[in-house]
Amino acid sequence: MSKIEIDAVTAEFFGAFDNREGRTADVARIRRLVLPGGVIVMTGPDFTVYTVDEFIEPRRQLLADGRLTDFSEWETSERTEIAGDIATRFGEYRKSGILNGEPFEGSGTKTMQFVRTPQGWRIAALSWYDRS
Repeated sequence: MSKIEIDAVTAEFFGAFDNREGRTADVARIRRLVLPGGVIVMTGPDFTVYTVDEFIEPRRQLLADGRLTDFSEWETSERTEIAGDIATRFGEYRKSGILNGEPFEGSGTKTMQFVRTPQGWRIAALSWYDRS
């Protein structure tokens, strides 16, 4: 059951950025998926460490103001290890959309650390590396 729940949290995280077909991306849901003190790290092009709110706001703006449209991001492969109430997931992903009027596609790697809380599995930390 834990793996199914972690799969669901992961899918919901990726889905938070989806604004295809005129949808409004629901990046605010990340506050529910990531622990309040969770750490989010982007390794490049500029190494950046975010709090949950620091991560959400610029992405909310980008997905809502018309600069990034028809965007989605999805996991293409993963391996998840679970030990009691902790888990780690290492996954490959792809993304596509229209940025500033130009179509683009990309891919990368994300790693997520999960903990089981009284409310279910939550992300404690997330790091990613975009290859393109």
